[in-house]
This record gives sequence, C-alpha cells and structure tokens, in this order.
Amino acid sequence: MSEQRKPEEDGRDFANAAWSIPSTLLAGMLVWGGIGWLLDRWLGVGAFFPIGIILGVVLAVYLVYVKYGR
Repeated sequence: MSEQRKPEEDGRDFANAAWSIPSTLLAGMLVWGGIGWLLDRWLGVGAFFPIGIILGVVLAVYLVYVKYGR
C-alpha cells in the first residue's frame, strides 16, 4: 500500500494559504472599488469609490475568516 501524504506534513497547504489570503483581499478591493468607481462615474457622486474599497476589504476579510479561521 502506498503512503498517503498528510496535509500537516505538506508545505503546499501553507503556501496556498499564503498566496490565497492576500489575493482575496486584493480582489475584494479591486472588484468592489471598481463597482464604486463605475457608480461614481455614472451618478456623478464622489462617495461610492471609497465605500466600495471599504466594503471590498470587509467582505474579503470575512471570506478569509470563513475559509481559514475556523
């Protein structure tokens, strides 16, 4: 019988998390900030871009917590 690798002994799990967490945070800021920027351009208001950035960070932190924090 072949030996199975245990996730605790495999360094790839840590490397995957190390790339996944900042990527999720950056993607949240870019997507929601982009939506806020588009709303700013469309409606002519200057408040949606920072709100989108903050909302993106909050949602991304929540996703990271759900995936890795439990």
